[in-house]
Amino acid sequence: MGGWRPLGFVAVLFVVGGMTTACGSSAGSKSSPTTTVAASGTRSIVALGDSVPSGYRCNCTPYPQLSATGLAAKTGQSVTATNDAVAGYTTSDVLRQLSSDDAAVDAVRKADVVEINVGANDVPYNKNSCGTTVDCYAPLVAPMQKNLAAIVSRIHALGSGHKVLVVLLDYWSIWLGGTYARDKGDAYVSAAREMTDQVDAAIKTTATQSGSAFVSERRAFKGPSFGYIESHYLATDGEHPNAEGHQAIATATETVIQNTLHV
Repeated sequence: MGGWRPLGFVAVLFVVGGMTTACGSSAGSKSSPTTTVAASGTRSIVALGDSVPSGYRCNCTPYPQLSATGLAAKTGQSVTATNDAVAGYTTSDVLRQLSSDDAAVDAVRKADVVEINVGANDVPYNKNSCGTTVDCYAPLVAPMQKNLAAIVSRIHALGSGHKVLVVLLDYWSIWLGGTYARDKGDAYVSAAREMTDQVDAAIKTTATQSGSAFVSERRAFKGPSFGYIESHYLATDGEHPNAEGHQAIATATETVIQNTLHV
């Protein structure tokens, strides 16, 4: 996409549905997605993925809506967001959603930008079967990456009538983060870091191979050298972003979209 032409100031309108599904490592039933009221000529963002983009445990505006609002403010254009992320979703769930969920399919068909944040639930922590043994989790990464590539391909197929920017986002931690992880002990911290490395590398590689944009939530939360403790960005469950965390992700996402589309 060569860029978004300025459209003048138009208010960004959101009608935010409830997000009541459970999170964790297993897929929950779908919550009511965010819907949009789009004026003629508005540019649209669609978010797909798991509990992070859905805003689970945040009690705040999730980052997909924040990124749309931020882009509208920075560019003077009208930008809307449709949040079809569902707490608990895996890459298999999103891939199925893009074939069976008519509302999500229709939103993607019309989207200018699709933000995808999924993969952590494909590699869930299991205290009983794997514990902190990295080799037990590692085989789960390749199927996740294969599904993620299929999701990107499906999005481009749905948007075949126009160019769509796909943005893939990684994770600061696929399990507990910050001091919440430290409370589980050194072995847990080490395993969480290693598996996050593997999942994030798979997401970044998929972005590169598919020509998608990439946003590092890990960099946004932990700093350029990944040296910061991200606890202040997390809700009290230690697993999901709080309002400050969602704003940090939104800011990073806005920057990548602006730089990619030259708006």
